[in-house]
Amino acid sequence: MKTTGPDWSLYIIEASDASLYTGITTDVERRFAEHVERRRGAKFFGGRKPVRVVYREDGHTRASASRREAEIKQMTRRQKQALIAPRAGESA
Repeated sequence: MKTTGPDWSLYIIEASDASLYTGITTDVERRFAEHVERRRGAKFFGGRKPVRVVYREDGHTRASASRREAEIKQMTRRQKQALIAPRAGESA
């Protein structure tokens, strides 16, 4: 699998407690399923369940996805909500 090209995605998942989880992957659907299964999912979902992908940015390289992930993780909840608001009606 190619890992350096523009095939990485950044995603934000809304959890059952309305919290927001940000991550990166080469396959958003697979990664969401891993979070649901918990076996390979993030520890973040230990006490909560992933509900839906509310935001994604495709076309990143591994490096640009990591930079964007760090940038979003520094945002306040209000800033994250503003980021995902324009896409609230879209299905991910």
